[in-house]
Amino acid sequence: MKKRFIWLALAAVFVALLTFGISHYNNNDKKEEKKSLRIGVTLYRGDDSFINSLRGNLEEQAKAYERDTGIKVILEMVDAKGNQNTQNSQVDRFISLDYDAICVNMVDRSAASYVINKAMDADMPIIFFNREPVEEDMRRWEKLYYIGESAKESAFLQGNLLVDAYKNDPSVLDLNEDGKVSYVLLEGEYSHQDSLIRTEWSIQTLKDGGVPLEKITGGIANWERSQASAWMEQWLSEYPDEIELVISNNDDMALGAADALERAKSTRPVKIVGIDGTPQGLEGVRSGRLFGTVQCDRAEYAKVIFDIAAAEAMGLNVHDIVQLDREKYYETSQIAVTAQ
Repeated sequence: MKKRFIWLALAAVFVALLTFGISHYNNNDKKEEKKSLRIGVTLYRGDDSFINSLRGNLEEQAKAYERDTGIKVILEMVDAKGNQNTQNSQVDRFISLDYDAICVNMVDRSAASYVINKAMDADMPIIFFNREPVEEDMRRWEKLYYIGESAKESAFLQGNLLVDAYKNDPSVLDLNEDGKVSYVLLEGEYSHQDSLIRTEWSIQTLKDGGVPLEKITGGIANWERSQASAWMEQWLSEYPDEIELVISNNDDMALGAADALERAKSTRPVKIVGIDGTPQGLEGVRSGRLFGTVQCDRAEYAKVIFDIAAAEAMGLNVHDIVQLDREKYYETSQIAVTAQ
């Protein structure tokens, strides 16, 4: 009986030691995993001024995280150069290398299903930013997030800075004082949700604010400075003494319009407004080339992207770290900026 008791006691000790060893091994293994994070970022186009500035903010966030936590961050950023197939291949590569999280600035927001399918199969969280996938895609999985600006708020702020200027002095916008403000419109990509919303609500805000508008013409410039400059050059030739205001969906296109005005050596004080508050756009406001812009908080923008990616990578509850809207969305703060 005593021998049996001794054997049972020894067996219990062995099981306890074995359990402790496995637990200790697993804990050590988890600690090993937490010594570094690998995050992949694919950009729709690296030469976009806003995206390029956001890239810099993300790099700063990664460095700050390393300093604060001692955890090494491998942050690989790649440029899809406006090609969705290229971006799909980049996502495939991140997944094959077993990255901890992927941040995606979609080339084509309607093509997000491929990226989502791959991520779900690999159980790899995806943080979309700047170019929002359709809602049906975002609802497919709990490890999908989107960070961006509210396009409607951007447009509202852009429209209101012009409403305020008109109320203060109508002649600032109505240059020939004929009782109406004649404008041209520079739009981003055709059918892009931000472009459509910014256009609709900027114009609506001006109308609601009592600014008498007359549209001369408009064009799709795909967010690009050179395309906007070409449009503006054409319009200045066709409507030399009619344009009083240029409403642009972003700063790059606004600056393109300013370039064309300068090339034409125009002395007409045409007002130009943009959106994004890029470093180039803010300098344009300071120098008087732009009348105003809408600036989002890029540091906040980048921090939220990185915080979500890091939280998912570390197995933490994202909702304990970032306050999200509808479980998976975050809208960055914005302000209107003028030289006045």
